[in-house]
Amino acid sequence: MKDKMNKVTAVIMLGFIFVFSGLMLFGEKKKASESENRKLAELPEISISSLNDGSFSQKLGEYVTDHFPARERLTALDARIEAQLSESIVNGVYVGNDMLLDIGASEKGDMEKSAEEINKFSAAYKGAAYFVCVPTSAGVYGETLPPYIEKNSESRQIASLYSTLGTDIRKIDAYNILKMLNDSYIFYRSDSKWTSYGAYCVYRTVIQKLGFSPTAYDKYTIDHVEDDFRGNLYHRSRYSGVKADIMDIYRCADGAGVLSCTGRDERGNIFSRSLYDRSRLDSSYKYDMYLGEPLPLVKIRTKVNNDRKLLVVTDRFGACFIPFLTQHYSEIAVVMPSEMSGSVRKMIEPDKYEQTLFLFGIDSMTDSSIFERLN
Repeated sequence: MKDKMNKVTAVIMLGFIFVFSGLMLFGEKKKASESENRKLAELPEISISSLNDGSFSQKLGEYVTDHFPARERLTALDARIEAQLSESIVNGVYVGNDMLLDIGASEKGDMEKSAEEINKFSAAYKGAAYFVCVPTSAGVYGETLPPYIEKNSESRQIASLYSTLGTDIRKIDAYNILKMLNDSYIFYRSDSKWTSYGAYCVYRTVIQKLGFSPTAYDKYTIDHVEDDFRGNLYHRSRYSGVKADIMDIYRCADGAGVLSCTGRDERGNIFSRSLYDRSRLDSSYKYDMYLGEPLPLVKIRTKVNNDRKLLVVTDRFGACFIPFLTQHYSEIAVVMPSEMSGSVRKMIEPDKYEQTLFLFGIDSMTDSSIFERLN
């Protein structure tokens, strides 16, 4: 009886091996994983040198892992199991009932050094400088985290940062605005960034500080262009138990239109851009719909007839914020220091712009290398 069971088990195992081998050999192979936001390994070429140094077997192992049948479903299942076994933390992401939170995003880094570089830029700049620090969703929804997770007070961190910035820089509070609205859909459930509505709520205060009246909310037509957005926190945790996000486009029908939107890389290559690139909704990271894939410099010219020019120095938080500013300036230059290796001043002349708005997430402020490129 025991021998018979062993034979049955062996036949079943061989059957599984043959089935999965067949699927591996003849099944459809994807070039990229949309859920993980990365390219998948390609089948390696065999050579004597790759066999000798072991690189062939390593790359072959990566290929088999990436193209294993039903891999994405198994990976998602593994994320759910890990969330249960590790007190709801997967790869630094807290798995809540309604949203994912990055519990390490605002860990204290070299914010003083970042502030020094901003102060240096402001001292050499002839116009008026403004600064907005955007908290993380974990900072705004910190009270939802369980007691065993250490909570950083982003309110105190931002206050400390603002005290380090020079008195010539106007500081604008985003934390309390978002905190008061935390019952609204101001942050994505599966991404670390704010929604377009969260950006609009902060825009209303920012634009008044810049000297304009905000465009009323009822002036906008809102298009829900995506209801299955899975953001960077999903890509990190691979946890699919949280509801997918909605992405919106805000259009001011009676407002000023955009005449041109062009991007530029460090080599001087020019790219046609738009405020909303719907083609990116089919990409591995749909958030790039806002302003398109990141570039060091994007220039926007509008139909606003006031000769006012604004320089925005930002990170990816600025992408869905910029469209609201187009109702007030004839020209807006958007600079992302994180996307360049050289100095901002080699890309653009700041003094041609009467105002400069710094808008950064608090997690960017801990990376002083970004701000070293300002000068």
